[in-house]
Amino acid sequence: MQDHDYYSDDYIRDILLSVKTIALTGASPKEVRPSYTVMQFLLARGYHVIPVNPGQVGRTILGQKVYAKLAEIPERIDMVDVFRNSSAVAGVVEEALALRPLPRVIWTQLGVWDETAARKAERAGIEVVMNRCPAIEIPRLGFRS
Repeated sequence: MQDHDYYSDDYIRDILLSVKTIALTGASPKEVRPSYTVMQFLLARGYHVIPVNPGQVGRTILGQKVYAKLAEIPERIDMVDVFRNSSAVAGVVEEALALRPLPRVIWTQLGVWDETAARKAERAGIEVVMNRCPAIEIPRLGFRS
């Protein structure tokens, strides 16, 4: 099991270089929200980002169709990026565990943490990163810029 207090640069780099399709839970259409700017950043770096927000179904965010939940996404998801509060992580992990195939990674944003949910995902073979932001890690590690 991964130590979630420390991630090696190689661990983070391997994840961010290998994933292509990211489901971003908690995506917001508001330009001032961090989920919007991170989604914009990831799209600009060539990732396919699928916004997930039940309150925005039927709309698009940054030109991408919004889904209510992970199970509605009609394609394979490599990574689930959790832009919700820590209390929502367990439910997102449950949704992810019901997908076939399973996503490779569950990534929670800065300040978002649930060790129990992380361990459950890891036991199912999913890699987990918590309390990090890909829009910070990518430039820090110097790729896809």
